Amino acid sequence: MNNQEIDIRPFAYAISLIEGKWKMHILFWLWKNEIMRYGELKKALGNVTHKMLSSQLKGLEQDGIIIRKEYPQVPPKVEYSLSVTGRSMMPILSSLCQWGNEHIPTNWTL
Repeated sequence: MNNQEIDIRPFAYAISLIEGKWKMHILFWLWKNEIMRYGELKKALGNVTHKMLSSQLKGLEQDGIIIRKEYPQVPPKVEYSLSVTGRSMMPILSSLCQWGNEHIPTNWTL
């Protein structure tokens, strides 16, 4: 089979939705916690900057992977959760976690 017969578009589209340093991490935490506020996500992710987290969340929301729910109150309250499309990605994330569990070196640390 030569490269002209391979349709890379489905793969490229899927990767475009999750590429970036933090998107998969965000999806992981929303998968495990279902609903998280901005501050909870920032704390869970560790050293992510405000600008980067905001950018990654906006991208995931625009792509229909997560849902942003804003409550009209002071101070502002915003919650994030996986959309139906985002939840449909979780078997992939689960398989990735299972692979990692099976192959992680004993001396590996974050």
